[in-house]
Amino acid sequence: MSFRSEFSFSSSRLGAIALAAALIGAAPLAGCQGLGEMSGSIASTHQPLPTDEAGLRSYAGDWGKRYDGNPGEKVASINYARALRALTRYSEAAAVMQAAAVKAPHDFDVLGAYGKALADDGQLEQAKEVLASSYTPERPDWTIMSVQGAVADRLGDHESAQTFYRGALKIAPGEPSVLSNLGLSYALTKRLPEAEAALSEASASPRADARMRQNLALVLALEGKFAEAEQESRQDMTAQAASANVAAIKQMIAQNDSWRELQTGGVKPKRGKAASPIAAHGPAPIPAAAAPGAPLALGEPQG
Repeated sequence: MSFRSEFSFSSSRLGAIALAAALIGAAPLAGCQGLGEMSGSIASTHQPLPTDEAGLRSYAGDWGKRYDGNPGEKVASINYARALRALTRYSEAAAVMQAAAVKAPHDFDVLGAYGKALADDGQLEQAKEVLASSYTPERPDWTIMSVQGAVADRLGDHESAQTFYRGALKIAPGEPSVLSNLGLSYALTKRLPEAEAALSEASASPRADARMRQNLALVLALEGKFAEAEQESRQDMTAQAASANVAAIKQMIAQNDSWRELQTGGVKPKRGKAASPIAAHGPAPIPAAAAPGAPLALGEPQG
């Protein structure tokens, strides 16, 4: 969804640094941004969302009035919830879709939208259960499978997450949003070459967005490909911001023995000046704002 995929330099930088900290092991996984809106099974029930906040508020107001006139009605509920999620009003969106699910407990479109709202609201176990009931094995929905993968990653079940993403790619080959999610999931399990391959394919798509390119830049930096990482980052931020991103990641790598051991093929670096050649470049200190909770986008399908 384009409204939340627009990056300011600061949010992009903090998101990349927070994720880097999580991948390296210096901090828990940062809180993710909303899962994004999906195109697909409910495409016939909703209209494109506005791309600016004022437009979104107006859209939410219009659909909110329709919803108030008939709470739980399918189309009004889905559109109103989408707008609320775009405005990061996740709890409200989940409540709207819960009412719709009570009215239509077997409607796959409603269940899919409800599961996404629950996931955005952080109700991961319930989201997992609802999403699993939102399509049949005979008619799988790749957009739902991608969200299931994101939920599994948040729950720490990366193996299941990667299975969901690969399944989604069988239905939607080359879909950049799913490739981006898969790449991040590989990165979370420190399978960096596979992460780079998936993210490179995602970023090469004409439909790639800034989040996907910054995710690739992050993985390149974690692999020690700093020049390539800066070049990728400069597509969406200033040269100074791109350099600061890479410098912060360099410092985190230099301060983490287990990550450096992984990068050097299992050979634990010695302490002292020779042990941290990366740190010798004088990276900038990691901003305090890069603590868990900084924005982190998983790059789900746009809608």
